[in-house]
Amino acid sequence: MTLTAVPGPDGSLRCPWGVAIPDFPAYLTYHDTEWGFPVVAERRLFEKLCLEGFQSGLSWRTILAKRDAFRAAFAGFDPERVAGFDEADVQRLLGDAGIVRHRGKIEAAIGNAGRLLELREETSLAAYVWSFEPDPATLGAPQSLTTSPEAVAMAKDLKRRGWRFVGPTTVYAFLQSMGLINDHVEGCVARPQVEAARAALVRPTA
Repeated sequence: MTLTAVPGPDGSLRCPWGVAIPDFPAYLTYHDTEWGFPVVAERRLFEKLCLEGFQSGLSWRTILAKRDAFRAAFAGFDPERVAGFDEADVQRLLGDAGIVRHRGKIEAAIGNAGRLLELREETSLAAYVWSFEPDPATLGAPQSLTTSPEAVAMAKDLKRRGWRFVGPTTVYAFLQSMGLINDHVEGCVARPQVEAARAALVRPTA
């Protein structure tokens, strides 16, 4: 199914999901300024992998509303600091009402930080992630897929490396949001901006 861009509060056309929650302005801002714009910064990539894991079974609106609390609770998603969290930190996080208090997801985020430190011995997280950039010609209509061969391959490899809560659907959502795919619908005001940013990006290499 081909999605059609719809007017936002300023009259500009956007992806339907971007204007779906008018009483939560942060959602529109996220759509306009973050989603789909290419990212190579390690902390932002690691943060999004963690938050996509926390989103499993929930909505992105829920996670976005709690993002600042997550950042405070997880030391700004500094991989070295998160990798050093112990059981006392797990208990602290389980008692933090500002985040999603799910022991499995909390422990996965901590464990994944350790796996990221291991990955650094081989390559950077940015180079690793961008090595799974899909060919746009294979993706079809924007927002028509929930996974791709690249997302499946990345999820499989991450799991082989010991990462958790990184299934193919989670990874595909990560690829969309971090700009490895321009999945803004045709006519969306953000689509050409994302395309320009992707065209200007120097892809990271190992």
